[in-house]
Amino acid sequence: MSKRVGLPVTLKMRHDAHYVESLTSYSGAAVGRMIPVEQIRPNPDQPRKALGDLRELTDSIKEKGVLEPLLVRYVPRDDCYHIISGERRYHAARAAGLREVPAIEKMADDAETLEIALIENMQRKDLTPFEEADGLQRLATQFEYRQEDLAKKIGKSRTSVSETMALLSIPEALRKKCIEAGLNSKSLLLQIARQPTGKKMLEMFAKILQGGLTRDAARQDRNEEKGIAPRPQPFIFQYEPEDEKFKFRLQFKKSHVSREELIRTLRDILEQLEGAESSSAA
Repeated sequence: MSKRVGLPVTLKMRHDAHYVESLTSYSGAAVGRMIPVEQIRPNPDQPRKALGDLRELTDSIKEKGVLEPLLVRYVPRDDCYHIISGERRYHAARAAGLREVPAIEKMADDAETLEIALIENMQRKDLTPFEEADGLQRLATQFEYRQEDLAKKIGKSRTSVSETMALLSIPEALRKKCIEAGLNSKSLLLQIARQPTGKKMLEMFAKILQGGLTRDAARQDRNEEKGIAPRPQPFIFQYEPEDEKFKFRLQFKKSHVSREELIRTLRDILEQLEGAESSSAA
């Protein structure tokens, strides 16, 4: 099979739009060609593990066809095309009985293929927090990317990357429990991941399920386990007259203020206001 020419070298990944949309908007016309489904294979390194319910997509393809082309690369050793992005469309097209699908061929190595697949799914928010963590770990270990590199490549902050990769500390057995329980909140999963031991992680998981533990409550619980005192709340004085013409609110930086100190502060405020009035009158 002859090798096709790749995409224009001037075309670059954009993080603010879907990748295939960038390709199709590049020329303003249809891009790519029709490829038989028998010559296309799913990406073995696809970051997303679960494809979800394909029934609606399959019905749409039966009625209107595949409206957005797949992004593929030719793999000589397999004499076929591997999907870079568009795996759900591929499976839905097969279920709909299509014999060929529109596709764009891109010259890409293993690193770029995984990178594009990860970015494409993140932009569509198709990955679970665990799938995102696994994808980042794969990029980091296989291609020696640092967290700074990963952050730049996927268009997220280093903090976001660091937090996502922290989920890798959750044992596989507990991961499965979280998935089965439908626990997909990254913030709550982080509270589990930050526990010091596997036993504590399991206890936190149980608390979240049994009590509907919120993110703030989970953080407070974890701090209590570490002996960290809660952050003191500022002292607030509020006043509203009976006619409700105004509301007065005075907030102190410290958490406790005596009655005498409050009165002294109010007098200071009054003196400053009176002094300002005198200055303006002069």
